[in-house]
Amino acid sequence: QVQLIESGGGLVQAGGSLSLSCAYSGRTFSAYVMGWFRQAPGKEREFVAAISWGGTSTYYAVSVKGRFTISRDNAKNTLYLRMNALKPEDTAVYYCAARRGRGGSTFVGNHDYDYWGQGTQVTVSS
Repeated sequence: QVQLIESGGGLVQAGGSLSLSCAYSGRTFSAYVMGWFRQAPGKEREFVAAISWGGTSTYYAVSVKGRFTISRDNAKNTLYLRMNALKPEDTAVYYCAARRGRGGSTFVGNHDYDYWGQGTQVTVSS
């Protein structure tokens, strides 16, 4: 049974930074492609970033590229998202997700992932 638990969300002013973590438990963490998604009020859940099982390949949504950095520590079974230069439009519930099977990072659809965390709220004030 795979379990994902996000942490690190909170309230930050525009232009500020925040780091999210996702603790993984279950089968071998390195056997999964990992991703971050977000859902703003009244909107569908959207892709933010993904990272390959080995951490050598990453992929970002256009809206966050250059500001956000996804990383993973397979020894600690943890996924990270470093968010810089935050904007009010980044306000959302952020979810981490796991995709079975080793592969690249270009998995951007909700249906591409098998397991989801419960989410953590990120609020960016203007």
